[in-house]
Amino acid sequence: MSDKQIFAALEVTDHEVRLIVGEFFNTRFNIIKVERVPCSGFRVDTVHDSEAVVKAIRKAAEDAEKMIGAKVEKVILGMPSNNMRRYSLKSTVKIDGLNGEITVEDIRRAIRKAQTLNIGKGYALIQTVCVKYTVNGITSRRIPTGEKAEELTVDIDLLCADRKLSFDLVSCVEQAGLQVMDIYLNIFGVAKEAALFEQAVDQNVIILKVERESTTLGLLSKGRLTSSVVEPVGVGTIAGRLVDEYGMKSADAAELVKYSARLDEKVYSSNPVYIWQTNEETRQISEKDLVECVLPKVQEWIDTIGNLCQPILQAAKTAVIITGEGGEMQGLNTLLQRYLKCEVRNYIPETLGGRNAGLSACLGLFYAYKDKLPISGYTDNSLDMDSFIKSVSYREARASGNQEDTITKKLKGILFDNKK
Repeated sequence: MSDKQIFAALEVTDHEVRLIVGEFFNTRFNIIKVERVPCSGFRVDTVHDSEAVVKAIRKAAEDAEKMIGAKVEKVILGMPSNNMRRYSLKSTVKIDGLNGEITVEDIRRAIRKAQTLNIGKGYALIQTVCVKYTVNGITSRRIPTGEKAEELTVDIDLLCADRKLSFDLVSCVEQAGLQVMDIYLNIFGVAKEAALFEQAVDQNVIILKVERESTTLGLLSKGRLTSSVVEPVGVGTIAGRLVDEYGMKSADAAELVKYSARLDEKVYSSNPVYIWQTNEETRQISEKDLVECVLPKVQEWIDTIGNLCQPILQAAKTAVIITGEGGEMQGLNTLLQRYLKCEVRNYIPETLGGRNAGLSACLGLFYAYKDKLPISGYTDNSLDMDSFIKSVSYREARASGNQEDTITKKLKGILFDNKK
């Protein structure tokens, strides 16, 4: 059990709170529990109902505890990328060790030196990212501990977010009874989960994180996150046509758009894809009616996103990744690819238990935190590990006991039948 590292990742979106508890064991990552709790307390860029957010976070943690048998105490928090700002700088430190070898402490000194930069009162420093290291004139992304040199230069990105929004979300987490272990921008989490930083070394990569009421556009270039913008249009905006014309509930309409509308087909079926009841009247909608209803809104979304992407496409070769709730939509990538005339694909995580595009940012928080551990040296887990070990041991003993009881019963049955 001591080889396990168990963490919890938390993301607050415009319609739900997502909590994932997972473990790193023998270089493998396994999901232990996923909780998704509806929440209307957060909008595109504002915590407008902190009580609702706190309640949803607390419920997600308590529901996870019931299954795991241990309390969730600490979380890695995904911060919305609204109005993010990046400061890039080189931080150089002298190597003072007796043998001239670079140590982790030298890297930490370079980080602390970079963090003295004045980022302004409107921003909060979310994460300090070591992009690459230069030792004896040679640049590498590998941590250069153990190498001999007189000085070390680290290329560092200071990723910052809106100060008020950051403090409001952290306050909600703390009021829910949880501690914040670390914070990362949600777009940074997506890039880690989908290994997009490596893909962005030789080309630009645009991340479209499409949620219920917003789309976050993040730009990766030269292997680093450079900028992001947020547009107040998303899956719910598209599904709004169904709410207006057919009187559906907004949550049902969003699910229908994601899983029943094949947007890029040439011929659509007239058979019903959804049946529901409104005011004691049974109603139904076919795939043809569904797509015809939402297609104008889909086109509006494509026009909006396309205008934002065009300057980037003209500057260099670019790939576009659709994820978030919108990554579950069928054919949206094909329509956008026709418009942009570049590679566009959906990203859905492949980790067992987390195969949903809406979880991509939350899953990426685990890898972002794990990659930082050699420098940070943190050893904390997110759970009450004593309770977790007792819970696992109890379940294993109980399962073993049940197995023995079953075998015993079978043997008794055989002996009894033979006697008869």
